[in-house]
Amino acid sequence: MGRLFLLFTVVPLIELYLLVAIGRILGPIPTIGLVLLTGAVGAWFARLEGARVIRRWQEAIARQELPKDGVIDGFLIFIGGVMLITPGILTDIAGLSMVMPPTRRVIAGFVRAWFERQIASGNVQVYASGYNVGRSRDQDVIDVESEVVEVVRKPDDQNRLEK
Repeated sequence: MGRLFLLFTVVPLIELYLLVAIGRILGPIPTIGLVLLTGAVGAWFARLEGARVIRRWQEAIARQELPKDGVIDGFLIFIGGVMLITPGILTDIAGLSMVMPPTRRVIAGFVRAWFERQIASGNVQVYASGYNVGRSRDQDVIDVESEVVEVVRKPDDQNRLEK
């Protein structure tokens, strides 16, 4: 509750204060222009970086390698793009730091370390579908579903498959 309160009340109040302060210095029209410009440039930059990460993922998968840029980078670019579109000075700074590759790597390192701590402590559990979790199976046994198909010869010498 406390974090959500900060996120949805205190941060917008600080953003509003900063925008009013900048508006007093620059004037209302340049301030509105600055907000629109950062939103447009931020959306463009987030789209550019997102496309670059997706292209790197596809190239790595084509080489049958794990992508160097992980899911965390894609998530940070998405959140950074949303923050850049949101009007405000603090959100623009935070969004830009999540979209720019050098600062994104630093933030991704912190996020990765946080997730590792949460997984190690048991607060976060990771499930992967398709794995036989909890079943002990002999490694030499392969289960196969199959059906028998027979070739039946008709008097007119045409081959026909029947089940």
